[in-house]
Amino acid sequence: MKISLIDIGSNLTHESFTADRDAVMARAWDAGVRRQVVTGTDMPSSTRAAALAAEHPSVLSSTAGCHPHHAQIFDPLQREELQDLLRRPQVVAVGECGLDYFRNFSPPAAQRAAFIAQLKMAAAVRKPVFLHQRDAHDDFAAILREFRGNLVGGVAHCFTGGPAELEEYLALDLYIGVTGWVNDERRGQSLRQAVAHIPADRLMLETDAPYLLPRDLEPLPKSRRNEPCYLPHVARTVAQLRGATVEDLAASTTRNALKFFGLN
Repeated sequence: MKISLIDIGSNLTHESFTADRDAVMARAWDAGVRRQVVTGTDMPSSTRAAALAAEHPSVLSSTAGCHPHHAQIFDPLQREELQDLLRRPQVVAVGECGLDYFRNFSPPAAQRAAFIAQLKMAAAVRKPVFLHQRDAHDDFAAILREFRGNLVGGVAHCFTGGPAELEEYLALDLYIGVTGWVNDERRGQSLRQAVAHIPADRLMLETDAPYLLPRDLEPLPKSRRNEPCYLPHVARTVAQLRGATVEDLAASTTRNALKFFGLN
C-alpha cells in the first residue's frame, strides 16, 4: 500500500536540483509525496521558491524569509521585499527564520533583530513561522515566548533535540518537523528518544533535501544528495519508533501539514 505524505521542508531551488528538478519532483510524486513546501532562506531563494510554487500550484507551496546566516544583510529594502512576497497566496509561512549560534555567520545581535522583525511580519500577515534553531535554544525560546501569543502558529523545522527541549517547544505550542536526522543512530539518539513523545497532532515530516540524506538508506545514492522521494523512508523509521503503523503516521502528519499551512 502506497502512503501519501507532505514534505514540509524541501530546498527545491538549490543548485543541485537545477539540472533535473522535474525528474526529482516526478520521483517524489511516484513515491507518494503529494505536496512539498519549498523553503526560502534569503530573498533570492524565497523569490525563486515562490515562483516555482506558482508554476506548480497543485503540488508545491513555499516559505519566504531570512535564515539567521543572512541576518546581517537583512536591511530595510529586503524587509520590504519580504513583505511583498508574504502577500502571495503560494507563500504559506514566514521563514526559515530563527537563531544559529553554531556558526554565527551573522552576529547574534543581528540574528535576534532579524528574527524579531520576521515574527512581527508573521503576526501582521497571519501566517505561521518556519523556525530554525541551532545552539541558541535559550535566546530562541525567550524571543518566541514573548511573541507567541501574536502568532497563528510555528513549526520547529528540522528538530534534532531531546525530550527536554521537545517539552519546552510543546509548551510554546509549536509543531515539530522531523527529518532523516532520526535515521542516524550516531547523531540522532536524542531525537530518536524524543520522537515517541511528540503528540500525534503536532508532528510533521520533512526531508530538508538536498541535505540530511538518511544515513541508513540502502542503497545510498552516489551523489549523496537527499531528495523528497526518500520521505517515506523517514516516515517508516518514525512510525517504528512511535510504535505506530506507517499508514496512520502518514495520515496524521498529512492532516497536520494541511491544517498548519492552510493547504487545500
